[in-house]
Amino acid sequence: MLGKNFFLNGHEFFIFEDRTISEILDYFNYQNCLFVIEYNNLICDQNEWSHIKINSKDKIEIITIVGGG
Repeated sequence: MLGKNFFLNGHEFFIFEDRTISEILDYFNYQNCLFVIEYNNLICDQNEWSHIKINSKDKIEIITIVGGG
């Protein structure tokens, strides 16, 4: 079985099974309400995270929301 490589915040990772964005976020222990996801250069709606499967060469950026005044 061949693995897939993807990039998360500029770091390359490999997976050997189909995974969704939600599963990747759970694995890395991210909390869903504190950030937005850029998936292959497009902002991805949180409702889609559990439906989008990671493919080779995909790029995921986690953009943290920071409050301030």
